[in-house]
Amino acid sequence: MAISYGLPAPCSLLMATLLLLIVQAQSVTRHYNFNVQMANVTRLCGTKSIVTVNGEYPGPALLAREGDRVVVRVTNRVAHNRGTLWWHAHISWLRATVYGAIIILPKHGVPYPFAAPHKEVPVVFGEWWKADTEAVVRQALRTGGAPNISDAFTINGLPGPLYNCSAKDTFKLKVEPGKTYMLRLVNAALNDELFFSVANHTLTVVEVDAVYVKPFTVKTLIISPGQTTNVLLTAKPFHPKANFYMSAAPYSTIRPGTFDNTTVAGILEYQKPGSPSVPSFDKDLPLSKPALPRFNDTGFVTNFTSKLRSLATPQYPAAVPRGPPTKRSSQRP
Repeated sequence: MAISYGLPAPCSLLMATLLLLIVQAQSVTRHYNFNVQMANVTRLCGTKSIVTVNGEYPGPALLAREGDRVVVRVTNRVAHNRGTLWWHAHISWLRATVYGAIIILPKHGVPYPFAAPHKEVPVVFGEWWKADTEAVVRQALRTGGAPNISDAFTINGLPGPLYNCSAKDTFKLKVEPGKTYMLRLVNAALNDELFFSVANHTLTVVEVDAVYVKPFTVKTLIISPGQTTNVLLTAKPFHPKANFYMSAAPYSTIRPGTFDNTTVAGILEYQKPGSPSVPSFDKDLPLSKPALPRFNDTGFVTNFTSKLRSLATPQYPAAVPRGPPTKRSSQRP
C-alpha cells in the first residue's frame, strides 16, 4: 500500500503563500517625488537662480536595496522644458545598448513655432560591438590602451545595408509625396560626432537640445554625442521613382584607425500613389547616396555651428546680456 507523506492541499497552499510573503517582505517599493523647479542659491558671495530638484543643490539621494522597486514621480515646474531629449545608463559601457529618446510635446493648444509636421519620427544613432562591451572596457583597462572601436554605427538599432550581413537590418522611413516630417535626431554614440544627410533632400534645423533655433536649411548637419537635433524634411511633391540613403558617418580630427570610420545608412522610400499604406520595399528602384563631408572637414563643422541662433521671439526669448561683461576681481574676498 502506497503511503503519501505530502501535506494536505490547504496546508500546501498556506506554505506557498507564506513563502511568497517572505520573498516579498525582503524587497520593498520605494517612492520618491522629484519637483524640478527654480531656486535661488548663494555661492561665492553671489546669488543666482538655478534649476534644482525639490529646491536642493545637489538634489536628493535615491536610496534602494538590490531587488527593491523604485518609483520616481517627476513634476516639471520649469518653463519651456519640452523637446527631444534622451535617457541612458550610467554604469560602465552599458550606455552602448541601454538608451532611448525622451519626447516632451508642447502643452495642448500650444503650437510649434513652425508649421506642424505630418508625422514625427525618432531617429537614434548608436554603435554596435560584436564583442561584449564590458569585455572591451576590461581589456582597455588591463592594457592601458584605448578601447577597441565599434564594428558599426546604427540607426534605431539597425546597422543597415553597408555592413556585412545587415541588409535585412535596415531602418526604412516611408514618406508620402509633399508631406513634411520632423526627424527627432539623437546621437547616442559613445564618443563620435556624426555627419547626417538624406540623399537629394534638404533638412531644416528647428531645434537643438530641446531649444528652438532660428530655422536654417542644409543638405548635411553635424550632431555631437549626447546631442539632439530636430529637423524638418519635406518629401518631393511627386513620387521620384527612386529610393534614398539616409546616411551618417563620423567627424574626427584624429588619424583614421583610431575611430570607427564607417557609414551607417537607412533608406527613405516613397509611398506609391494608390498603393496600400505599408507596401513592400521596392528594391528595383535606383538608390541615391548623399555626398558626406570628409571625416576631418573642420571647415564644414565650423560653418554649420555658426548658423545656430536662438529663436529669440516674445514667446521664446533669449536672455542675452545687453552690456559688457562685469570684470571679476582677481582677489578672493
